[in-house]
Amino acid sequence: MGVNLKGLITAQTISLEEMKGRVLAIDGYNALYQFLSIIRQPDGTPLMDSAGRVTSHLSGVFYRTVNLLEAGIKPVYVFDGKPPELKLREIERRAEIKEKAEEEYKAALERGDLEGARKAAQATSRLTGEMVDQTKDLLEAMGIPWVQAPSEGEAQAAFMTRRGDAWATVSQDYDSLLFGAPRLVRNLTISGRRKLPNKPVYIDVEPELIRLDDVLRALNVSREQLIDIGIMLGTDFNPDGFKGIGPKKAKKIIEEYGSLKAAIEGGAIEADPHVDVDAIKEIFLNPKTTGEYRLEWGELDDERVKKILCDNHDFSMERVEAALQRVKKMKKEVERQSSLEKWFG
Repeated sequence: MGVNLKGLITAQTISLEEMKGRVLAIDGYNALYQFLSIIRQPDGTPLMDSAGRVTSHLSGVFYRTVNLLEAGIKPVYVFDGKPPELKLREIERRAEIKEKAEEEYKAALERGDLEGARKAAQATSRLTGEMVDQTKDLLEAMGIPWVQAPSEGEAQAAFMTRRGDAWATVSQDYDSLLFGAPRLVRNLTISGRRKLPNKPVYIDVEPELIRLDDVLRALNVSREQLIDIGIMLGTDFNPDGFKGIGPKKAKKIIEEYGSLKAAIEGGAIEADPHVDVDAIKEIFLNPKTTGEYRLEWGELDDERVKKILCDNHDFSMERVEAALQRVKKMKKEVERQSSLEKWFG
C-alpha cells in the first residue's frame, strides 16, 4: 500500500534522457507487483508459458530494463528481505484483499464481464519466491546488479541513494521519502500509455521526480514530522492510519503541535492502542540496511537471456533478439563516444 502523500506533494516530470548516466536503485518488489498487475491479457489472465507458469514479471523486467539501458541509465534492483514485525498486519490485510479479488474475478468471468474481470484480476497478483529467483537470474544474464536487502527494499534503496551509490530511488510508493531517499522517481517502470479505470480513455504516464528537500521546504516540516504525517495517514506498519485524518488535517496538526506524540498527549488525537508510534518512527529513521553490496554492470549474455526467456518460457525469439540488439547498439554508441572524447580530450 504505502503512505499516500499525493495531496501534499508536487512532482516534476523528468525524461529518461535527463537521467542518462545515472544509477537508479529500483524497488524490486514494487516493480514486480506492477508488472504482475498490469501485464495481463484482456480477460485479466497473466502472461503464461506453455507449462502454465506466469511470465508477466519476466516480460516486464526484461523489456523495461532494455528501455532503461537504451536510454543510458544504469539500473540496480533491490529486493525485500524479512519484513518488520509491524508489517505482518498489512501482509494479512493484503492476503484478504487478494482472496476477495479472486472471487470477484471468477464471478466476472462467469457473467462474461471481461472489463470487470480484468479490473479484479489486477488485485490478485501474487509474487512468489520462485518468481523473485527467476528475476534475479534474468538480471544476472543481462549484466544488471541486484541487492538483497535485510528487510525493506525501499529502505535499502534509500540508504544507497543517501550514500551516493545511486542517484535516486525508484518506486511508486512515497515511503521512500520517509526512509530518507534524497530523490524519488515514480512511474519509471510503468511509463507509457495507461487506461483510466472504468473509462475507455488512455493517458500518457511520464516519469516524475520528487526531491525530499523540496518536499520538506514546501511543507515547512522536518523529516521526522513528515514521518508523523505519514503515520497519521497510514503506512505499511499501521495501514488504517488515524480515523478522520487526511493530508491537510495531518499537516495542520503538525503545524499546531509539532509532533504526532504531542498531539496525542494534548488530546487533539485519540491514541490508538494498536499503533506504536515510536516503533514505527524507528523503522523509518533507523531501518535495517546493509552496506555489503557491489554495484557492477557486467556483460550482456545473449545466449543465457534467450535460454531463460525463449527456451524456458516460450518468449518470441524474434522480439527478444530485437530487444537485445537495441542494448548492443546503445553500448557501441557509448564506446564510440568514449573513444572520441579520449581522442579529442
